[in-house]
Amino acid sequence: MFTGLVEAMGMIRSLDRAHDAAELVVDLPFAEELQIGESVAVDGCCLTVVAIDGRTARFQVGPETLKRTTLGERKAGDFVNVERALRLDQRLGGHFVQGHVDGVGKVAARDRSGEWEIVRFDVGELMREVVPKGSIAVDGVSLTVVDAFVDSFTVMLIPHTLERTTLGRRPVGSKVNIETDILAKCVWKMTRHVQ
Repeated sequence: MFTGLVEAMGMIRSLDRAHDAAELVVDLPFAEELQIGESVAVDGCCLTVVAIDGRTARFQVGPETLKRTTLGERKAGDFVNVERALRLDQRLGGHFVQGHVDGVGKVAARDRSGEWEIVRFDVGELMREVVPKGSIAVDGVSLTVVDAFVDSFTVMLIPHTLERTTLGRRPVGSKVNIETDILAKCVWKMTRHVQ
């Protein structure tokens, strides 16, 4: 479980594909504080640390994660948002983020307004689980939905988010990982068969 409050941007050192899985090595500012078996959200994907070497951590990426997320398209030198798992003795900023990506969306538009920016994401069918003023995680970043349309939604990015996460670097057309809010998922599942 995570909060969607990104701790840092890590840099991918390598992504080695083997059959339908991969090994991912990421340079992390907090790598030396990690333990083998610990969970880290990498661009919103919950991954398990399998090795640590100085400032880098190694993760195994399974077929389902490669299929449902953008991680398989990343390459050495790319920056990713990283966050360690939530501890029960800390404040919960952001919202409950599982690190279980629901699908891939696309940056559809960016509209700068001074130091702030309104960004629209196309997410297709995932909109059934998105509500105005609800929570959403984009590449692991906890955000509040401003407007919800038929197949897209908008968020407003503050200067801090633009500077400290990869969302400030994603141009129009970029693919992003989307995790809808767990409460919205539960409500949708409970009510979809109600006539």
